[in-house]
Amino acid sequence: MWARLFGAALLALTLGGCAEPPYTNVDNTELKALMEKGVPLYDVRRADEWRQTKVVEGSRTLTYVDASGRPNPEFLPRFTAEVGKNDPVVLICRTGNRTDALARELIAMGYTQVYNVRHGITRWIGDGHPVTTN
Repeated sequence: MWARLFGAALLALTLGGCAEPPYTNVDNTELKALMEKGVPLYDVRRADEWRQTKVVEGSRTLTYVDASGRPNPEFLPRFTAEVGKNDPVVLICRTGNRTDALARELIAMGYTQVYNVRHGITRWIGDGHPVTTN
């Protein structure tokens, strides 16, 4: 009996982890198409990361969390002043982990068109796309 319950619980947890995120993941080709349409790209990494790898040309830089993972108190006030809840917005970080968390937070706040760059700036650079200084 316990084995069946444990198995059912494990299956539920496993399947729950496979669910699609509440936002849209995009690759580099889709990112370029969105930017060509004028959709803003927010690079939410830290200043030291922007200096290290540079940024996608045209991106807006706004740090989401510091190196210790603490939220930047300026992030939400500035972001919500610049992006409406029904406006499309693209998020990029180093590998997509921070933007996953942020995208989920924005969806929970009522944002409806949130895009996350899958694999972040690392893949952008790895695929040979240009970067520029901030």
